[in-house]
Amino acid sequence: MTSEKSRVRYLTVAEVADVMRVSKMTVYRLVHAGELPAVRVGRSFRVPQDALDVYLASSHVEGDRLTS
Repeated sequence: MTSEKSRVRYLTVAEVADVMRVSKMTVYRLVHAGELPAVRVGRSFRVPQDALDVYLASSHVEGDRLTS
């Protein structure tokens, strides 16, 4: 009997950069700083979709609007 587990989706650095609309270097900096969890696969990194979702949710800024 097999149980249905939700599979973790892993994103490439390029995919994460596209979602966040930043450069790949910015994603690498976040990974190396430990701010964005990642798994090393060979010489490249993969970021779990769940980790990206948590990072983006926790990085949401609510504050005063800039006025001129």
